[in-house]
Amino acid sequence: MELGLVGLGKMGGNMAVRLVRGKHRVVGYARHPEVVAAVVKEGAEGASSLKELVGKLKPPRIVWLMIPSGAPVDQTLESLHPLLAPGDLIVDGGNSYYRDTLRRAALVRSWGFRYVDVGTSGGVWGLTEGYSMMVGGDAKDVEGIRPILETLAPGPTKGWGRMGPVGSGHFVKMVHNGIEYGMMQAYAEGFAVLQAKQEFALDLHQISEVWRYGSVIRSWLLELTESALAENPTLKGIEPWVMDSGEGRWTVIEALDLNVPAPVITLALEQRLRSREADPFAERLLAMMRNKFGGHEVKREG
Repeated sequence: MELGLVGLGKMGGNMAVRLVRGKHRVVGYARHPEVVAAVVKEGAEGASSLKELVGKLKPPRIVWLMIPSGAPVDQTLESLHPLLAPGDLIVDGGNSYYRDTLRRAALVRSWGFRYVDVGTSGGVWGLTEGYSMMVGGDAKDVEGIRPILETLAPGPTKGWGRMGPVGSGHFVKMVHNGIEYGMMQAYAEGFAVLQAKQEFALDLHQISEVWRYGSVIRSWLLELTESALAENPTLKGIEPWVMDSGEGRWTVIEALDLNVPAPVITLALEQRLRSREADPFAERLLAMMRNKFGGHEVKREG
């Protein structure tokens, strides 16, 4: 089977390599030629433009996008519009907001194209471990790309599935990432409590290694935590600044819209926001309020 892959970052590049190794024909395109050259060395074919990529594919074409969510997806779709033909299939495998996916799917269908969304998890480990893929789209369209999904997944019958109509794949991936926020926060808080108990001189790396086997809290995320602690037990040189991809925010917004309480995910998101405050105004104001009503001491800078 053949497809055009647009976006060859860490995940997209690794997906191209996995597909090539699975005997699929892949034509790759990215803005930077050196990125394209890297996957060509692995057996993919390169393209210097979207037009060239489309020209190298036999209709009906499959064009798989692995690009950042938001405007880049809309811009790429507009660029593909005059290049594709009715019946061609566009797959968005990035982290798009599912509401944007619904809008784009309607637009693309008005052009005569088909649209499938694939929420993709696996990161840099996907090349060797396979990707978890949450797929949304018409059943026939999903079935048509089954060989690609089976190759990218950990196994032909595991790690992937059709969630429902278009948009559902990105919706499920959104909630997946919200859960990820909560799990990461729980591990981080637990290890912080362990680290604070100085009288026991606990070895956090040893604890993470023990918990990996037989424990009810064992997980792949814990394995990655163990690896991080093995490399840097005290986390020296790491700033307490945590980024968010946006999907945790979308999950919280959706929970509010659906009147579903999601306190763990919400608080985990708020902790990430708090981690970026170099000069937290709220805490300064709290200190002054305590001083005003109770005469409590205020620590002064400098």
